[in-house]
Amino acid sequence: MKLLRPALLATALVVSLTACDSSTTPSADKTDAKGGQIAVDLPRADSDFWNSYAKYIPQYAKDSGINLMTPTNSQNDIAKLVANTQALTSQGAKAIVMAPQDTGAIATTLTQLEQKKIPVVTVDTRPDKGNVFMVVRADNRAYGQKACEFLGTKLGGKGKVIEFQGSLSSVNGRDRSEAFAECMSSKFPGITVFAEPTEWEGAKASAALQTRLAQHPDINGIYMQAGGVFLAPTLQLLRTKNLLVPPSDPKHIFIVSNDGIPQEFDAIRKGEIDATVSQPADLYAKYALFYAKAAVDGKTFQPGKTDHDSTIVQVREGLLEDQLPAPLVTKDNVDDSALWGNQIGK
Repeated sequence: MKLLRPALLATALVVSLTACDSSTTPSADKTDAKGGQIAVDLPRADSDFWNSYAKYIPQYAKDSGINLMTPTNSQNDIAKLVANTQALTSQGAKAIVMAPQDTGAIATTLTQLEQKKIPVVTVDTRPDKGNVFMVVRADNRAYGQKACEFLGTKLGGKGKVIEFQGSLSSVNGRDRSEAFAECMSSKFPGITVFAEPTEWEGAKASAALQTRLAQHPDINGIYMQAGGVFLAPTLQLLRTKNLLVPPSDPKHIFIVSNDGIPQEFDAIRKGEIDATVSQPADLYAKYALFYAKAAVDGKTFQPGKTDHDSTIVQVREGLLEDQLPAPLVTKDNVDDSALWGNQIGK
């Protein structure tokens, strides 16, 4: 897959989408703080991925001249997200960027915001019901597909794999789990998959791994749907069991993850894990803010290719999703400077 080369922060946020009026394609150099306050709710603080995303938000807001309100954090709690949204609305937010982890329970809040004519951009997750101005996301089914094909190939189509599923109340957890299961069933029927629901919690993943290893010491593959919360406890447990060995060792457990955080890249370099799918934390922040500002400015968009290697698709009537690229990272390309995980903090 072609890697997207992230623009410098000073680069204008230009998007040549198939806009309704191509003569007024919005760009960052036309934005300013006069368009109204834009609010951002961060979904959680216990994930290295989302903490990286949070660092990008003020950078891109400043670069594009956005009047950014102080971000809130709903801590993976839908009730807090609803309360934060109400507070931000009362404080004058003209648009809200959020990443609801429970994609079913947010519908009522989205309806209320629509009635108040406050546009919403969701990041990484797509609401099961309700309208938003734009979903900024990568193709999460592709995450599960890539993980399946990587592990299936490495294991030669035979073996036992444990899968740390994300919350199935989230469209991301469902997409990744369904795609992984379908791929394994159709392409690698000789591999046994132990699917373990975790609610995106590292402790639950670690406990499941402990149990499965006791029952099946010959497990030779792991799929972690979120390295930001699963990586550290997984490596810690494997280390205590003397199973954290290089790929050349017959006891090596092949591990593929999702996120693309620096810690995963370091683990790939050390031979502790073998691959991850790099979610674009930088581009999530960049284009979430771009679309929020575009919504305040009255811009509209249609399905089609963009100039940032993505495609806007219509998920259902009235709901558009900008699907950003998310490359597979292995030892062969882990040092690519284009990957956001190699840039953050520099």
